[in-house]
Amino acid sequence: MNTTPTLEGHGMRLIPLERAHLSALTKTHDASTWQWMSESGATPDLLAAFIDRGLAQAESGNAQVWTSTLLEPDGSARVVGCTRLADWNQHHRTGEIGWTWIAPDLRGTGANARVKLLQLRHCFETLKLRRVALKTHHNNLRSQRAMEKIGATFEGVFRNHMIMPDGTSRDTHWFSIIDREWPTVEALLLDRIAREPLHTR
Repeated sequence: MNTTPTLEGHGMRLIPLERAHLSALTKTHDASTWQWMSESGATPDLLAAFIDRGLAQAESGNAQVWTSTLLEPDGSARVVGCTRLADWNQHHRTGEIGWTWIAPDLRGTGANARVKLLQLRHCFETLKLRRVALKTHHNNLRSQRAMEKIGATFEGVFRNHMIMPDGTSRDTHWFSIIDREWPTVEALLLDRIAREPLHTR
């Protein structure tokens, strides 16, 4: 059963992903979005399959999946991306945040930090997780720096971990945040949000 809740704060609202969001989500990505992703949503058909896999994970009970929306001054909400909590193990109280992208015009703003704050707060304070993992492609240096900036701990590399959609081999860099680190991570995210007003370039 899909238990994905709505999460809101700091100018963002994460709403449960629906197949009906496909049209709006097609406007939130470009070719660079999928450069380091382990699966592609670069075409409407591929994006529909990406959404369907996320929804199937949510229905199985081991994931929660969101469409990210930006709250506009007029009260409307603009779809700006997608994100997921996956590999959610309720017994061991662990999970992984990933499958995330943000619209190109919001890259370099505080949007992604806000998304991560909402997700991590939900993971540690509502779901009471003990550990949240994050992982990325070995060449995705921007993502690795972003994980370090929010206080995630680098754990190591899984070599030859995945075959990318273009057939190349991916080594995966793993990071994590554990429950006792959450207060420090939350403070870092709140500081970053305060210094990065939510705006488009």
